[in-house]
Amino acid sequence: KYSALAHYLESVGLVSAVNPFVEPEAASFDMLAAAHAADYVRGCFDLSLDRKAQRVIGFELTDAVVRRSRLSCGGSYLAGKIALREGVACSAAGGSHHAKREGGAGFCVFNDVGVAVSALLAEGAIRRAMVIDCDVHQGDGTADIFRADADVFTLSLHCEKNWPTRKVPSDLDVGLDEGVTDGPYLGALDRALGEAFDRFRPDIVYYNAGVDPHVDDRLGKLSLSDQGIAARDEFVMNYVAAKAVPIVGVLGGGYSRDIALLARLHGAMFHAASMLD
Repeated sequence: KYSALAHYLESVGLVSAVNPFVEPEAASFDMLAAAHAADYVRGCFDLSLDRKAQRVIGFELTDAVVRRSRLSCGGSYLAGKIALREGVACSAAGGSHHAKREGGAGFCVFNDVGVAVSALLAEGAIRRAMVIDCDVHQGDGTADIFRADADVFTLSLHCEKNWPTRKVPSDLDVGLDEGVTDGPYLGALDRALGEAFDRFRPDIVYYNAGVDPHVDDRLGKLSLSDQGIAARDEFVMNYVAAKAVPIVGVLGGGYSRDIALLARLHGAMFHAASMLD
């Protein structure tokens, strides 16, 4: 879906010769080890991770897989730097929110948002961050990485009866019933954002815009329409921008077999970001 999204963004003019993609550098060992256990990162770099750990991730580690995961982390970090300067930035990857501090899980090798936020905090670019996770699956890995960090607020809006079975508590979890449609979903999102910003004032927001709440998603169990996904992304972008807080969008999940549909759905985040003043 990544190449399909890139072609889609070019076809609608959101990416062009005048406004090209910005390519990140791969995250370094030290950057990754600020969010993940150093021995786990070393096992990924050396391809020495045991088979049990690889089964938890969900696929075999290769040089290409590790490099892609490092680039995803670098992209989310670079998007954060751009958002702090420009107000908004989106990565055409990222949202690997099941990777915990001790290791990967759920097809996530490294937690790109966890890595990016940890790096921005460490270098003093920000003092406080909020993660708004609207992937259909609970953001257990991000919650795990920041569970003891008062400078990061994690919000997860997800389908309650979905993977992971064992959730890691976020600062604010909103678990939705199966089959929820556009109106109730957007109402729950509005209430969740209101509570989150009442409790916490961030210097930056990372938004996981997973499109797996879509009605046709194979793994979602919610029932958002195309228009509902677009309305959600527009709502989050506008809500955060109205608070004068920089926002970074990352892709998150999406598991339809219709790759063209996935590209259009993921493209909604970029359209919403492009409409901000």
